[in-house]
Amino acid sequence: MKRLPALALALLVHALTLAFVGLGVWTTVVNSGLFVGWLFGGLLVAIGWMLRPRLDAGLPADAEMLDRSAAPELYGVVERVADRVGVPRPHRVAVRDLDPGARYVRTGLRRTPVLAVGLPLWLALSPGQRVTMLAVACAETPSLEEVVVDGALATLAEWRAALLGAAPLRVREEAQTKVVAASLTADHPGTGYEVAGMLGRAVGRVLGGPLLLVEYTLTRLVRSDESRRRRRREERALRVVTASALGELEALAESGRYLAPMRAAALRGEGIASIRAGALARARLTDDGVLTAAPGSHLLHADQSDRIDEELLRHYTRAVRGFGLIS
Repeated sequence: MKRLPALALALLVHALTLAFVGLGVWTTVVNSGLFVGWLFGGLLVAIGWMLRPRLDAGLPADAEMLDRSAAPELYGVVERVADRVGVPRPHRVAVRDLDPGARYVRTGLRRTPVLAVGLPLWLALSPGQRVTMLAVACAETPSLEEVVVDGALATLAEWRAALLGAAPLRVREEAQTKVVAASLTADHPGTGYEVAGMLGRAVGRVLGGPLLLVEYTLTRLVRSDESRRRRRREERALRVVTASALGELEALAESGRYLAPMRAAALRGEGIASIRAGALARARLTDDGVLTAAPGSHLLHADQSDRIDEELLRHYTRAVRGFGLIS
């Protein structure tokens, strides 16, 4: 199985990072009376910190946290869906004005689970589609194995940037060009800065070769295992909704056809209630005719969905002003 070699290689990368930190601490303790020991040990610890795995980017800057007391119905459906999918319940729920998707992320040192809901798509969905949107977001939660492997890839990317991506400072190069141009001699010798830069890049290429090989191998292993990852996420989401519901939501989100009617209604000056009523009317349209009610779910009834709209009314009002910025 390719997942085992990928996991073993990722653990080796993380062990190297820990080795830098451990060696730095050991060097500092053993040579605590020497300034050079502190300097060298601190440098090793700093390298280990720079190469630490980046688990995820956390919440986007435009996400606004909601208090449970202000949105109890929204918190309720999020927790019910998370339980059915089989992931930890989000401790907090946030909304985003312009991003249409939903994301399940972990934030802070304690890795607190947070679910961010994109208001443009949420406003346009029926109760059943809203459950599908939440199920997809929860199903995207990476497993521990994926966190380890993705963290190793992030560490290798830091290595590559440090060893192979370093280039002379642009300001320094411009200054050097001016010095050479102003020189009275035609042949100006290279400076110590240029020589040191050349040596540094040469050393980086020598040390970076094995790391590039490790990164290439791990990337290939991850890509070959991508189908299993997608299948695992789909199986999680199917615990809550059907395959046809997943396909319907994916097609709607990719096409963006939900946005134009709401944008036009906002430009006409219609209120949130009118925009929401139009979205529900469109959700009742099917290939076989018109449904008597928008598709629902046993995890979110129509009256519960309406109460969520009341909880988010202030956020909807602010978000629709920016719908014209969504491409």
